[in-house]
Amino acid sequence: MKILVVGHFGVGKTTCIGSISEIEPLRTEEEITEASVGFDDLSGTPDKTTTTVAMDFGRLTISDEVVLYLFGTPGQERFKEMWEELSRGALGALVLVDPERLSESFPVLDLVERFGLTYAIGVNHFEGTTDYPLTEIREALNLSDRTPVVACDVRDERSAAQALITLVRHLLSLLG
Repeated sequence: MKILVVGHFGVGKTTCIGSISEIEPLRTEEEITEASVGFDDLSGTPDKTTTTVAMDFGRLTISDEVVLYLFGTPGQERFKEMWEELSRGALGALVLVDPERLSESFPVLDLVERFGLTYAIGVNHFEGTTDYPLTEIREALNLSDRTPVVACDVRDERSAAQALITLVRHLLSLLG
């Protein structure tokens, strides 16, 4: 199964794939330089020094029958052309959101819907931030009751894997 891991800039897509991939993940990260000034909003990500410029790739075997091929998209608007290519053949997307920067999630949700991808929301918990109730996140993002919303910490292998399993279960429920 081809699955996209998507979200806004600095939400944890690369970290998510790195924490759960059973293979050494492919990363296309580059140092953030002064060339990104005026393009990338680093407020809310003060410690971020690199950014994905094409994609991340990893693999996770769920069972003998289910293997996830994980493709992480770049989070900046200027790289959205990669989305069209990466979304081809994808069965769904795990949309990572930062509850402190929810407004940055709307352009991502627009792209996921534009490409017709079924999705689940992973609310990534960042250290030192408020732990909002998932019902408030659902309401703030104006999500359907059918869209799964799960809390996760993408730095933690089990937590990140559970978010992906939530997406896979949602995809399977629609088949059936």
